[in-house]
Amino acid sequence: MKLKKLATCFRCLGFFALLCLITGLATAPAAFAAEPAQKNIILATTTSTQDSGLLDALIPIFEKETGYFVKTIAVGSGQAMAMGEKGEADVLLVHSPAAEKKFMEAQNGINRRLVMHNDFVIVGPPADPAGIKGSKTSPEAFMKIANTGNLFLSRGDNSGTHSKEKGIWKAAGLNPEEQPSKWYQQTGQGMGQTLNVAAEKLGYTLTDRGTWLALQKNLGLPILMEGDPLLLNIYHVIDVNPAKWPKVNAPGARAFSDFMVSPATQSIIKTFGVDKYGSPLFFPDADKKVEDLGK
Repeated sequence: MKLKKLATCFRCLGFFALLCLITGLATAPAAFAAEPAQKNIILATTTSTQDSGLLDALIPIFEKETGYFVKTIAVGSGQAMAMGEKGEADVLLVHSPAAEKKFMEAQNGINRRLVMHNDFVIVGPPADPAGIKGSKTSPEAFMKIANTGNLFLSRGDNSGTHSKEKGIWKAAGLNPEEQPSKWYQQTGQGMGQTLNVAAEKLGYTLTDRGTWLALQKNLGLPILMEGDPLLLNIYHVIDVNPAKWPKVNAPGARAFSDFMVSPATQSIIKTFGVDKYGSPLFFPDADKKVEDLGK
């Protein structure tokens, strides 16, 4: 009789354990259920987002919230889009609108969304030997540099900044890349390195304001021309098209894009740099239209 009761107890305990297991799985935290299948994301982005320190502030938050791990490849916007064209990146954060439109027209990307903007500025030696300070437009400033033969450092790397620079030269009626000269030199480097070369050689260069603010303390290159509407610098986030490149981490790319335009992230962008530099390095734009920027 005692053995029969003992067997019954064991059967009850077994049923109870199974019930606990089923209940536990049913009530597991949502975060566990949503654990990403492919945890790594490749982000191809412009050097300005890296050099300014913005990504250092944002990516740890994204990784903690989502469980994804981001591998950042900071190159020029042109190189970032070239990676996207080959399916070598999952998501892009770039600032070359004309090239971005071609990228989208070729169906290399989806969900191109406005994230933020700042502006480009022309910096140079404190003595301003070309006399560009006081110029009404950036093409006018470039023309003065060319006419006086003062050193200008170009990134020359097919980046968003390089693309903007070429647009300004075109507006000035010049193309120094086709007219080799001692005064026009290309570094082939990112924005931070190019600023350092310009500082070392006492030359002029075009830079995004965010990177300049982050590095200005050790440069000795003041802003000599700013405020021209042509110098607006706009950033978009783009998912690489999974229909064209099935191996890209589409869920991870979408999660990162959603994160960049979320109210919480936009709030961080709005104040990033204020404590350290006295002004924000970027201005959040997720709820705006491109045509309304700079107004």
